[in-house]
Amino acid sequence: MQKAKKALIIARMDEKKKKSDGDTFPVDENDTDVMVTLDLDDGTTLDCEILTIFDIDSQSYIVLLPVDENGTPYDYEHVVIYRYFEKDDGEPYLDNIKDDEEYELVAKRFQELQDIEEKKQAGS
Repeated sequence: MQKAKKALIIARMDEKKKKSDGDTFPVDENDTDVMVTLDLDDGTTLDCEILTIFDIDSQSYIVLLPVDENGTPYDYEHVVIYRYFEKDDGEPYLDNIKDDEEYELVAKRFQELQDIEEKKQAGS
């Protein structure tokens, strides 16, 4: 997992996909409509699939998988993780994770969520 540059979501999530407080936001691999385009600090854009949104304490985080113009992931092993907020009007907003300690905590929780999902799929 890698740290990403500061970015804003410039595409809206499908309203039916929003999570409720305290829930994770798993995205089915067949769910192709949950995509965002990030406007990066260097002026480029990056298309990403939303993998999950989850909370740690009172802070939400979003995990994104960068994809190419065809929606194919560049690399399944590298994701970007941001702090996730919704403005008063419901518009999503991303912010960088502030320090290494917070990032490690978030990355560890994301790995735990992945392990839980893999166990569920193996049991099916």
